[in-house]
Amino acid sequence: MFGRKIQALALLATLFFLTGCSKVSELGFPQGVSSVNEESLPLWQGAWIAAGVVGVITLILILWPAIFHRPKVGAPEFPKQTQYNIPIEIIYTVIPFIIVAVLFYYTAKKETAITAKSSTTMHQISVTGIQWSWQFAYLDAGKDAVVTGTPAQPPVLVVPLGERVRYTILANDVIHGFWIPAFMIQMQNIPGVTNYLEFTANKLGEYPGRCNILCGRSHSQMIFTVKVVSPEDYQAYLETIKGSRA
Repeated sequence: MFGRKIQALALLATLFFLTGCSKVSELGFPQGVSSVNEESLPLWQGAWIAAGVVGVITLILILWPAIFHRPKVGAPEFPKQTQYNIPIEIIYTVIPFIIVAVLFYYTAKKETAITAKSSTTMHQISVTGIQWSWQFAYLDAGKDAVVTGTPAQPPVLVVPLGERVRYTILANDVIHGFWIPAFMIQMQNIPGVTNYLEFTANKLGEYPGRCNILCGRSHSQMIFTVKVVSPEDYQAYLETIKGSRA
């Protein structure tokens, strides 16, 4: 009997260490793609670690009575019933509260850092959600440097590598969601409300973007591509769209 208990404990310990391994992966998100990832990724990883620990503890609490408190031969059909246990009730009330409070604190801290405005912003781009595509206005190149997409021809948002950009988030019809999954960032485009978002793209490449709020019939076609280019290529691109509404 004692040997079986040791085996069960070894199994539970193995499950615990497999779940809480020391090296945490990106968990579906690339690392270092943008300045937002540096803030969001540790929070994402921490939430998964917390969920894993809670899951392992819950599994142990489920399996423990099933293994170590099985009815013995000749025992009564029903075990002794306990109406309440104040220490246990306090524990399972306080611990979830602490978990939620810690997650809330770090979420609020990261959100504040992500949405903060910087005095070192180098470029400004206006992002307007429209049914059902996107309009990007490059304010550095003048008021007519605008790229407008359609569901059939999704637009490309060109941004410079390593230079901070302030995005003005707008909508002129219904609520949309400006979302770049690889950058771990989303901001709502709300009619009558001007939102701002700042970040720096840190890796060259192309990244898909889309609207993540149901906004109408062609919502699924409301996509775009973020293209991160060198600062020199970015300036050359601005020259090509100056004075023309593309």
